[in-house]
Amino acid sequence: MNKFGKVSVLFGGKSAEREVSLKSGAAVLAALLRSGVDAHAFDPATRNLQELKDQNFSCAFIALHGRYGEDGTVQGALELLGIPYTGSGVMASALGMDKWRTKLVWQAAGLPIPDYEMLNANSDAATIVKKLGLPLFVKPANEGSSVGISKVKAASDLQAAYQEAVKYDSLVIAESFVGGGEYTAAILGEQALPVIKIEPANEFYDYEAKYLRDDTRYLCPSGLSAEQEVEMQGLAKQAFALIGGQGWGRVDFLMSESGKPYVLEVNTSPGMTDHSLVPMAARQAGISFEQLVVKVLELAHVG
Repeated sequence: MNKFGKVSVLFGGKSAEREVSLKSGAAVLAALLRSGVDAHAFDPATRNLQELKDQNFSCAFIALHGRYGEDGTVQGALELLGIPYTGSGVMASALGMDKWRTKLVWQAAGLPIPDYEMLNANSDAATIVKKLGLPLFVKPANEGSSVGISKVKAASDLQAAYQEAVKYDSLVIAESFVGGGEYTAAILGEQALPVIKIEPANEFYDYEAKYLRDDTRYLCPSGLSAEQEVEMQGLAKQAFALIGGQGWGRVDFLMSESGKPYVLEVNTSPGMTDHSLVPMAARQAGISFEQLVVKVLELAHVG
């Protein structure tokens, strides 16, 4: 695997998702080493990115999540340094991290998305509830891993949910509840991997369900009909392409009770932990974890 040269695995970082990134990066690093790649750990929270240039790294595998890793900032820095990196470029990374602006792009292209409203400190709860119904979700626009998200069951709880979300971002979204199931479709190059159905044991797929609990159920095969699976994979590829996504990523969906899929959000630097979804979908497609990380590296973005 000398064709990749000296590879840095960027993980850790400074975001609210640092702990998840440390797990992802450790798994990626170990898999690359098992595959014979000259891979090295690199935490941008404790080291200057200029070291990548000074120490002759030829490529960066980005296993960072959240801000300063998934939002275009590290991608821009790597482009300035002239170092190829995995995943999407600056624009797609920045856009994908911003749930509101992603929704605007998808809306403009006619993709089905859940109804939503932007919140501020003066939003009228009754007006929001009248438009979106109850329950509804409140979330910061620029965080991942369900950080700062609340399920609101009464109008009187909306303000508290807003205050929780605004701790993480000044842009806060209220989104209607779509109750027919949660799904996700991973993208690897030009391929959409098998769809996964997510069945959290708690009320919704929050941070705890994603990373800490062992009773969240992941169904792959998803239980969808062949036609529904193909439709969702097609929507995932379309949604990813619309934000300018490259290399690999993951698109999350909600399904209505009547079986209509709604595009929820996109992840341009998906988790690679033992609970993570892209490795699970890859396994179903006959792709081992080692093969997956090598393929992602092969698809590295050159600015």
